[in-house]
Amino acid sequence: MVAQFLQKLTFEEVQTIVEEVVDLADKCKILKAHESPSECSHQLMTTFLEHICHNHGKADKEEFSHCCNINNKARLKCFLLYKKDDAGYSDISQIPNPEQICEMDDENQVSVKERYIYETSRKHPFLYGPTILTMSACYETAIQSCCQERNKTECFQIKLEPIKKYVKEISLRHHHLCEIGIKFKHQVAKAVELVLLTKKLPEGNFSEIARLAVDAQNLHQACCEGDVVTCVLGRSQLMNYTFSKQLSLSSKISLCCAQLAPFRGECVISSENEQKPHLASLPLGRFTEDRSVCEQFSHEPDDFLQEFLYEYSRRHSELAVPVILRVDTVYQNLLANCCKLENPLECYSRGQEMFQRVVRESHEHVKHHCDLHEKLGEADFHDRLIILYTKKAPQLSAQELVMFTKNMAAAATKCCPLRDEQRFACMEDSAKLILGALCRRHEAEPINAGVGHCCDDSYAFRKLCFDDLQVDGTYISPPLSCDQVISLKENLCKAQEEFQTEKQKLLSHLVKQKPYAREMQFQSMTDSFAHVVEKCCPAETREMCFREEGSKLIEKCQSLLGSK
Repeated sequence: MVAQFLQKLTFEEVQTIVEEVVDLADKCKILKAHESPSECSHQLMTTFLEHICHNHGKADKEEFSHCCNINNKARLKCFLLYKKDDAGYSDISQIPNPEQICEMDDENQVSVKERYIYETSRKHPFLYGPTILTMSACYETAIQSCCQERNKTECFQIKLEPIKKYVKEISLRHHHLCEIGIKFKHQVAKAVELVLLTKKLPEGNFSEIARLAVDAQNLHQACCEGDVVTCVLGRSQLMNYTFSKQLSLSSKISLCCAQLAPFRGECVISSENEQKPHLASLPLGRFTEDRSVCEQFSHEPDDFLQEFLYEYSRRHSELAVPVILRVDTVYQNLLANCCKLENPLECYSRGQEMFQRVVRESHEHVKHHCDLHEKLGEADFHDRLIILYTKKAPQLSAQELVMFTKNMAAAATKCCPLRDEQRFACMEDSAKLILGALCRRHEAEPINAGVGHCCDDSYAFRKLCFDDLQVDGTYISPPLSCDQVISLKENLCKAQEEFQTEKQKLLSHLVKQKPYAREMQFQSMTDSFAHVVEKCCPAETREMCFREEGSKLIEKCQSLLGSK
């Protein structure tokens, strides 16, 4: 908790604060109510933030001392805004000296585990506490095992890489869930939980799933606010309840029940969804064919819509969460309009057809994306994304656009080869996380009105909104000299990734200047850039070659920028 809020502090400084807070808690426990100092009457998070604010040196070092002038909930929100996800802190999973870490483990086992918790917490400030504790246990087991091996370095690479990968992926998901809870009304967060739980446990009855969804949403709120103690205890209670109901919920989680406490929660989260049950279509039909739909909707709208979401999700577990939420949004709007009419049944009986259309249109967007990926190949597909998203969000730096589209291209490479249903779900799931990160960037520093609309208007339709976003016509690019953006250095010859990045940054700069130019013009420039690198890297006088060929490239670039 301390390292997630105070990311710049050293391991020793964090340890000191932890000891101070624990000492205060111990002192409060033994005092009687009338003897307790005022801080003993606060909840843990309030006490923790009070302690940080009174220790002014720590707050100043973290550059959020002004948060201390605010009280209660507003103070917590202020502190949360300063958390920086994956802010480039050292990564303990990359062990530089296995012998040293094994010697350290031999001398002080607790220190190795605590240091892992510290490094992981500051690198991933939105990663839930229970997950950090579980992965620290996995890390400790891997260290102990590898330190017995002859080839320790190879062992560390094999055993620590999956831990690092899992932490990175689950941290992104946790941050995304936190964003939903903060940005959108609580009904959206609850709907997401309901869909996730129904997809995982489709045999569970509605009342059971609805109860779990509320509990899970409350748990996410505590975890997202950084209250690690409540998060850990809440996760434990939720898992114990789930395991007590395993016979009626899912056979898939029975293996998780047998595991030790630190591993049970992550086991459930990582377990496969239960197979789709054989269900009659009648219960779903009652939402579009029953004459009493409007009566039920007006009497208990939240419960009625939740039940629709549950019934639809368990029948369509192959669909990604955003797609199911699109169907849900369409149904809500349909009832809101139809129930005002004289003959509402005639109106909402078109529901099934509308649901199919939503899924079909979403499917077509993904198919178009994957067809393009197959036609262009990975590198050219990434270039196309650079062009598209530079037009949509030219205010982003070239480096940001390269990294953002790199994630989108990687998602296509991973998802597009899958069979149809899996490909659809994979692309939608990847897009929600990638666009979620873009929207957090917009939240921190607004990009433009179009991006803001797509981020804020509808979580369910966010991807489709971005797909349809056109050129930002309000953007006026600052004057650009080609010699500022054409970087021909020897490091381009050493690594293909470095070459690709520089080429794509050049592409982004050109699109910002000429958003309405034909793609062939951009391609001609990037082809010329690639030709120069290809020609000069093997040359004996590499520097002279880059200088001579570079001047021709700059001339061609200026000609493009000067053309109408």
